Amino acid sequence: MTHPVDVHVGKRIRHRRWLVGMTQQQLAEQVGIKFQQIQKYETGANRVSASRLWDIAEALDVPVSFFFEGIGDQVESKPASGAFPADLMGDKEALDLVRSYYAIPENQRRRLFELARVLSNVA
Repeated sequence: MTHPVDVHVGKRIRHRRWLVGMTQQQLAEQVGIKFQQIQKYETGANRVSASRLWDIAEALDVPVSFFFEGIGDQVESKPASGAFPADLMGDKEALDLVRSYYAIPENQRRRLFELARVLSNVA
């Protein structure tokens, strides 16, 4: 049975990897392991040792503490409308959207943001 902390750390690894646009294979190569091991870490099936977590943190350019952020929030708070997933940053589609959004030039991005704000107020 997987431990909730291992699952949380795995989700944070996957979250950061998606955010920087890195594949499991690329991360595995930087850390010196096989991509299957990254898969197991991300699902929480295997525990990440301290030294391996250190290497992963360096490869993903975050402090080790990043992987434990939000660990005390065991109860996921859902918005009243239920319009989006409780684990928004664990949702691949949401991360892809955020990555794409920040790839847009700033002046256009601000206009897109205002459009989205107006549309969400209409709905």
